[in-house]
Amino acid sequence: MTTLQDVARLRLAAQRIAGPGFVTATEAVRWLTALQAQDYPGALASVMLRTDTDTDTDGPGAGGIRAALDAGEVVRSWPMRGTLHLVAAEDLGWMLALTTDRLLAGAARRRAQLGIDEAMIARAGELAHGVLAGGRSATRAELMGVWDDAGLLGVKQRGYHLLWHLSQRGLTCFGPTDGNEQRIVLLDEWVPAPRRLEREEALAEWVLRYFRGHGPATRKDFMWWTKLTAKDTSAGLAVAREQLEAIEVDGVEHLMDPSTSQRLAEIRDAARGVHLLPGFDEFLLGYQDRRASLPPDFADRVVPGGNGMFRATVVADGTVVGTWRRTGKGARRGVEGEPFTSFTPAVRRALPHLAESYPEPTTAARAAAGARATAAAP
Repeated sequence: MTTLQDVARLRLAAQRIAGPGFVTATEAVRWLTALQAQDYPGALASVMLRTDTDTDTDGPGAGGIRAALDAGEVVRSWPMRGTLHLVAAEDLGWMLALTTDRLLAGAARRRAQLGIDEAMIARAGELAHGVLAGGRSATRAELMGVWDDAGLLGVKQRGYHLLWHLSQRGLTCFGPTDGNEQRIVLLDEWVPAPRRLEREEALAEWVLRYFRGHGPATRKDFMWWTKLTAKDTSAGLAVAREQLEAIEVDGVEHLMDPSTSQRLAEIRDAARGVHLLPGFDEFLLGYQDRRASLPPDFADRVVPGGNGMFRATVVADGTVVGTWRRTGKGARRGVEGEPFTSFTPAVRRALPHLAESYPEPTTAARAAAGARATAAAP
């Protein structure tokens, strides 16, 4: 019988939070399929926590997340749930093909509220193409300035929604880095060789990769994560199921990669250790049902007031036991943990070491050994 705590430990192993990580950031993103990324620094940290290489300010080809973004190997866009994610560049097109129609239809009322019609969207697209064509790029502020000069803005959130709409249609995406943000590019120029998948093939691909990178997870978890329909989910499962292992937890089927159990057996001490994760990390955001890792009584401590803003978490033996935040500056920089009840002595001892090794996307690159903010079980 598999318990919820077993599920949490298996997820740490599957997501490469515990134990050895990936060699490159691109491999990490591709394995997870998508990582939630509306918090840009937090998203970079999530990738860095899953890799064993220097993943921040390294040069082109060195394997880091900034290098992957600058090389066009990883992009940031809205492939699902109307939320920004990091995805492997070659995957974005087929993901959008599965989600765009329903997402745009669902946003019709919001477009009407903002006074956006097809003529305005077409004009915004023409202007964006004029600014970006020929391999050029622009910051969000620069593109918004062009739209403002053309009289398209003037209503709060209209610019954001226009950019979302154009990216949802596959015209634009976020590509190379520019300090602490990314520049906007034309998707077809930035990703000249996307993967072309037939619909049934794409559904099977998404199902298989989700459960490999996030499992054990349930059918409901997948449907919540992607917002694909029950029909589409069934179609994907019909093809992918034979490549997955099924386990039962409290009478509910969970699917995962067949190698996950063996991987956990090899890194069990690391999985039982202490980990610092950023807010919006896939360890929680990857599932509709988070009880395996987050006790329901403490859910509002991670998302205060249910406002959708996830706080950074302290994880011990697969369970979220509190939240944390940065304190101080320079030599006095540290971390302050806020336990749900009280931290064990092992967690208290681990916190300062984790704070020192936690990957900071906005600072100089750290050595590979220090880029994994985890501590083994005592």
